[in-house]
Amino acid sequence: MSDARIEAQADHLQLFGVLDYLTAPKLREQGKKLIGATKATAIQIDCSGVTHSSSVGLALLLGFMRDAKALGKTLAIGHLPEEMRQIAQVSGIAGILTLG
Repeated sequence: MSDARIEAQADHLQLFGVLDYLTAPKLREQGKKLIGATKATAIQIDCSGVTHSSSVGLALLLGFMRDAKALGKTLAIGHLPEEMRQIAQVSGIAGILTLG
Protein backbone atom coordinates (compact mmCIF):
# COMPACT_ATOMS: atom_id res chain seq x y z
CA MET A 1 0.00 0.00 0.00
CA SER A 2 1.25 3.48 -0.80
CA ASP A 3 1.45 6.47 1.44
CA ALA A 4 -1.77 7.86 -0.06
CA ARG A 5 -3.05 10.95 1.68
CA ILE A 6 -4.93 14.19 1.27
CA GLU A 7 -3.67 17.33 2.97
CA ALA A 8 -4.91 20.86 3.43
CA GLN A 9 -2.42 23.37 2.05
CA ALA A 10 -2.60 27.16 2.42
CA ASP A 11 -5.10 27.65 -0.41
CA HIS A 12 -6.00 24.17 -1.71
CA LEU A 13 -6.17 20.46 -0.95
CA GLN A 14 -3.40 18.17 -2.20
CA LEU A 15 -3.70 14.46 -3.08
CA PHE A 16 -0.66 12.19 -2.89
CA GLY A 17 0.12 8.57 -3.69
CA VAL A 18 -1.82 5.72 -5.27
CA LEU A 19 -5.58 6.08 -5.63
CA ASP A 20 -7.19 2.64 -5.71
CA TYR A 21 -9.71 0.49 -3.89
CA LEU A 22 -7.30 0.02 -0.96
CA THR A 23 -6.63 3.72 -0.34
CA ALA A 24 -9.90 5.34 -1.44
CA PRO A 25 -12.06 4.66 1.66
CA LYS A 26 -9.64 6.44 4.01
CA LEU A 27 -9.07 9.28 1.53
CA ARG A 28 -12.81 9.66 1.03
CA GLU A 29 -13.39 10.13 4.74
CA GLN A 30 -10.45 12.51 5.20
CA GLY A 31 -11.31 14.58 2.12
CA LYS A 32 -14.94 14.99 3.14
CA LYS A 33 -13.82 16.34 6.52
CA LEU A 34 -11.33 18.74 4.93
CA ILE A 35 -13.92 20.03 2.45
CA GLY A 36 -16.35 20.61 5.30
CA ALA A 37 -13.73 22.33 7.43
CA THR A 38 -12.55 24.86 4.86
CA LYS A 39 -14.17 28.26 4.89
CA ALA A 40 -13.49 28.73 1.19
CA THR A 41 -16.46 28.43 -1.13
CA ALA A 42 -14.26 27.56 -4.12
CA ILE A 43 -11.94 24.66 -3.42
CA GLN A 44 -9.15 23.31 -5.60
CA ILE A 45 -7.74 19.79 -5.31
CA ASP A 46 -4.22 19.48 -6.70
CA CYS A 47 -3.56 15.98 -8.06
CA SER A 48 0.09 16.53 -9.02
CA GLY A 49 1.18 14.25 -6.16
CA VAL A 50 -0.84 11.27 -7.46
CA THR A 51 1.58 8.56 -8.54
CA HIS A 52 -0.99 6.08 -9.92
CA SER A 53 -4.75 5.84 -10.12
CA SER A 54 -7.35 3.34 -11.16
CA SER A 55 -10.89 4.41 -12.00
CA VAL A 56 -11.46 4.47 -8.24
CA GLY A 57 -9.45 7.70 -8.13
CA LEU A 58 -11.96 9.38 -10.43
CA ALA A 59 -14.83 8.07 -8.32
CA LEU A 60 -13.08 9.60 -5.32
CA LEU A 61 -12.87 12.99 -7.03
CA LEU A 62 -16.54 12.82 -8.03
CA GLY A 63 -17.39 12.08 -4.41
CA PHE A 64 -15.45 15.15 -3.32
CA MET A 65 -17.36 17.21 -5.89
CA ARG A 66 -20.67 15.96 -4.44
CA ASP A 67 -19.48 16.78 -0.90
CA ALA A 68 -18.57 20.33 -1.91
CA LYS A 69 -21.85 20.84 -3.78
CA ALA A 70 -23.86 19.65 -0.76
CA LEU A 71 -22.16 22.40 1.25
CA GLY A 72 -22.78 25.09 -1.37
CA LYS A 73 -19.15 25.07 -2.48
CA THR A 74 -17.48 24.45 -5.82
CA LEU A 75 -14.56 22.13 -6.39
CA ALA A 76 -12.03 22.27 -9.22
CA ILE A 77 -9.40 19.66 -9.96
CA GLY A 78 -5.89 20.77 -10.84
CA HIS A 79 -2.97 18.90 -12.35
CA LEU A 80 -4.95 15.77 -13.18
CA PRO A 81 -2.40 13.13 -14.27
CA GLU A 82 -2.60 11.96 -17.88
CA GLU A 83 -3.49 8.45 -16.72
CA MET A 84 -6.59 9.81 -14.96
CA ARG A 85 -7.48 12.05 -17.92
CA GLN A 86 -7.48 9.04 -20.21
CA ILE A 87 -9.72 7.03 -17.87
CA ALA A 88 -12.09 10.02 -17.65
CA GLN A 89 -12.23 10.28 -21.46
CA VAL A 90 -12.88 6.56 -21.97
CA SER A 91 -15.52 6.42 -19.24
CA GLY A 92 -17.31 9.51 -20.52
CA ILE A 93 -16.99 11.59 -17.35
CA ALA A 94 -14.38 14.09 -18.56
CA GLY A 95 -17.13 16.67 -19.10
CA ILE A 96 -18.37 16.29 -15.53
CA LEU A 97 -15.00 17.07 -13.95
CA THR A 98 -14.25 20.72 -13.32
CA LEU A 99 -10.61 21.01 -14.25
CA GLY A 100 -8.83 24.07 -12.96
